[in-house]
Amino acid sequence: MEIIRVTDLSYSYGLEFGLKKVSLSVSNGEVVTLLGPNGSGKTTLIKCINALILPKAGCIYVCNEDVLSFSRTELAKVIGYVPQSHNPSFPFSVSDVVLMGRVAHLDLFQQPSRSDKEKADQALGIVGLLHLKDRIYTQISGGERQLTLIARALAQEPKVLILDEPTAHLDFKNQITTLRVIKRLAKDHGMAVIMSLHEPNHALLFSDKVALMSKGSINAFGEAEKVITKENIQSMYGIDVDTISHDGMNFILPKLNQ
Repeated sequence: MEIIRVTDLSYSYGLEFGLKKVSLSVSNGEVVTLLGPNGSGKTTLIKCINALILPKAGCIYVCNEDVLSFSRTELAKVIGYVPQSHNPSFPFSVSDVVLMGRVAHLDLFQQPSRSDKEKADQALGIVGLLHLKDRIYTQISGGERQLTLIARALAQEPKVLILDEPTAHLDFKNQITTLRVIKRLAKDHGMAVIMSLHEPNHALLFSDKVALMSKGSINAFGEAEKVITKENIQSMYGIDVDTISHDGMNFILPKLNQ
């Protein structure tokens, strides 16, 4: 079932367009990746979908409702958002960081209940970090912090998970660990996932569909293996690449003899 639909979306920064008539859709259990160079509009699109900035034209529907019709609290019950980075001002425990995801379900000044704490623990269990619940968030690894932020988003009990460059600043192992968790959330828990990435091969391995973005537009959108081609990547990034086949998939490699 279609959960998110974006139609002819435009956004401008002054005289320059950040997005130009962008359209895409995301369904339950589907991972859609935004792939493109820096400045291509990935983060701007993510912020529009999450109603953090207001589009100049077009529309965004979440669960068949205009995203702008939601209050921030209502939207937090539908969309779980994981930003590029998070720098807490206080050394919270991992458990407390995840428990913050329950705020949308609490009344003003209401304390988290036992049920809220159980849901936070469940979210930590899903991402494999329950054993770190009492550790200080600022003292765990970068990969563990990223998984903690995903758990915080899961604690909101959303239908949609949006992640802005979830593998940024992570080493190779933690990149793969994080992407495996994201893929499992879509397949095992039926979540609709939108994420932005920079690595074409990661998009191939962990996405159902890919939107290739350049200069504020989507140049191609569809099944990952049909969109991430040698020709499309060369055109989008302006570099020569080769493809290599493994286990029936074609992967992208940069040419070294340029």
